[in-house]
Amino acid sequence: MALAVCRAVRVLCVAEDEVTVAALRRATVAAEWELVQGATTEAEALGLIDVERPHALVVFGDFDRLVELVRGRFPAMRIVTDRPARGASAVVASPDEVRETLRALGRPGGPVRAPMDG
Repeated sequence: MALAVCRAVRVLCVAEDEVTVAALRRATVAAEWELVQGATTEAEALGLIDVERPHALVVFGDFDRLVELVRGRFPAMRIVTDRPARGASAVVASPDEVRETLRALGRPGGPVRAPMDG
């Protein structure tokens, strides 16, 4: 018998500097998901994606290549950007719109099944 385990939606915020990452994280945080450490470079973001396996990516700044790379590697990832970019799931005008936009994009499919002890 397996026990259904809900998993937290993990979100990675990427921006061009630490101050903007911090502001974006504050605007994005919500009870229904977990924010992973933010990134300020494409390489840092890709490394965090490999380690943290986020379900969603919030990108503010000139990261078109990152968005395209992530979309190619992870077709189901929700990607919210502040400007049109190939592969973005949604574009927002300000950080204040990120939280509701992520909610509207939905959660990853289904619960994770874990074996029950006993």
